[in-house]
Amino acid sequence: MSPSDQPSVRLRPEILALPAYKQGKPADQNAFKLSSNENPFEPLPGVVAAVAAANEFNRYPDASALALREALAARYGVSTDEVHIGSGSVALLAQLLLAAAGPGDEVVYSWRSFEAYPGLVTVAGATSVQVPNRPDHGHDLPAMARAVTDNTRVAIVCTPNNPTGSIVTVAEFEAFMAAVPSDLLVVLDEAYAEFATATDVVAGAPLLSRYPNLVVLRTFSKAYGLAALRVGYAIGPSAILNAARSTAIPLSVTAQAIAGALASLEAEVELLARVRVIADRRAALWQALTDQGWVIPEPQGNFIWLPTGEETTDVAARLNEAGLVVRPFQPDGIRISVGEEEAVEKLLRITKEIVENLPIGHAARRVG
Repeated sequence: MSPSDQPSVRLRPEILALPAYKQGKPADQNAFKLSSNENPFEPLPGVVAAVAAANEFNRYPDASALALREALAARYGVSTDEVHIGSGSVALLAQLLLAAAGPGDEVVYSWRSFEAYPGLVTVAGATSVQVPNRPDHGHDLPAMARAVTDNTRVAIVCTPNNPTGSIVTVAEFEAFMAAVPSDLLVVLDEAYAEFATATDVVAGAPLLSRYPNLVVLRTFSKAYGLAALRVGYAIGPSAILNAARSTAIPLSVTAQAIAGALASLEAEVELLARVRVIADRRAALWQALTDQGWVIPEPQGNFIWLPTGEETTDVAARLNEAGLVVRPFQPDGIRISVGEEEAVEKLLRITKEIVENLPIGHAARRVG
């Protein structure tokens, strides 16, 4: 920080040292944007019409988003008080962290996982405890359970994991819940759950009645294609969600977001058919990359993970030069969203050359 960037007032030093969240790099008109895990399909006309009809811009939205909570409560068989709406699942996680953890407290999560986690924990005043992923890039839940101490207030489990695409199975999650204290808040981040096709992936909502310390996060940004409207939801015990509601910025979910979410629920059959197209495209891409010689985890989100290690920056630059804007996480790997079919075809023309040029013995390159 240069002298001119120094604040003229006393601010929290950990916040001054905290890098701001960086979203996926935008793409110009001649490139494919594969950096933000966005849904490549345009919004359905009915959803667009519902959002446009919510045009009373001079009026505040319903602060509790009651209509949307009622619809979701009916879907999951819970009360409206057991549903909380926020401006994306990341906002809900921030509220839960503020409610549960502060200075001297710890938050445990797998790493690498969603890049917003460290910043959210720091803003809450708590300390991150990052547990390395397994060699197959999935959560090491036994190690996470062992990392829990008397100071741990929250454990975050992300499935499918962003950015590696690995899942947590039912058996793994149940063993984890049995191993951690019953008064530890466990947040199951399921932002990409609709894309998962594995038969043994854990689903959080059916487990809520068994675990009074569990909160499940979902979003309309990915599968439902409402990323620009910023709307997500949490399901869990009302007492925990009431605490999160107390930390929320009032009126942060717009009427347009609520209208879009309600219309998307009504159009779910058509929207989930699109999700299946993306999942099939993802599976075909993973198989093609594996056939090229890549060693990568089997993906369950709407993205794939290339564990390019120290070559991450160079590989990302090569893809960017070819008109494929991806998300590099130096020095671990590259996340590539599954976008338009034309983008997949272009990607595969380039990745074969890239994997063949990786050093012999590289973790992302198959031996032989």
